[in-house]
Amino acid sequence: MKNIKITRKITQGIYALTTDGGGCIVDAVSQVSSGENPLISVAVMKKNNTNDLLKKNKKFAISILSRDVDPEIIKTFGFNSSRDIDKFEKIETICEEEIKIVKDSIGYIVCEIVDYIENDTHTLFIGKVIEADVFNDKNPMSYGYYQEHKTDLFKVTTEKGKTAWICKACGYIYYGEYLPDDFRCPICGVSKEYFKKESVN
Repeated sequence: MKNIKITRKITQGIYALTTDGGGCIVDAVSQVSSGENPLISVAVMKKNNTNDLLKKNKKFAISILSRDVDPEIIKTFGFNSSRDIDKFEKIETICEEEIKIVKDSIGYIVCEIVDYIENDTHTLFIGKVIEADVFNDKNPMSYGYYQEHKTDLFKVTTEKGKTAWICKACGYIYYGEYLPDDFRCPICGVSKEYFKKESVN
């Protein structure tokens, strides 16, 4: 039996990836070399608009999020598409190397893209560090911490009198008595097995 939940035990963080025109929440970030200008890799889902933006742009930034980060940052960058909204409109940012950085973060890394590798679902972007700084020494939010506390981070309010199906991965709400067998979350892409039914009278 393949239990993919074991991947939650891999030590990785929760980050806000930004580039010109948008950004998204990512967890697969790694340092792949050292030296004066180390290389950083980040995996981005192919269906994300941020993936398209990165292939047009030359730079990206990684903002390291803390355990007490404002949940609206994760909601804005993780549960929405840059095709539909301006993700920077209500999020306080600073600008470094012409890239917007999330101010409510532990610090940031700005990279110049030097290569990328395609696989079935994601693109692995590799960037050379050109700027970086530390804002504070707060505890970073790990992927495991996020999975354990996301219910508290994202309180979901459903409409009274309607049957709601709530995505356990990202909090998206689908209204209807039944969830189609081939349904996939339009935000994070998980299948119907990840949805929990909730009826509010």
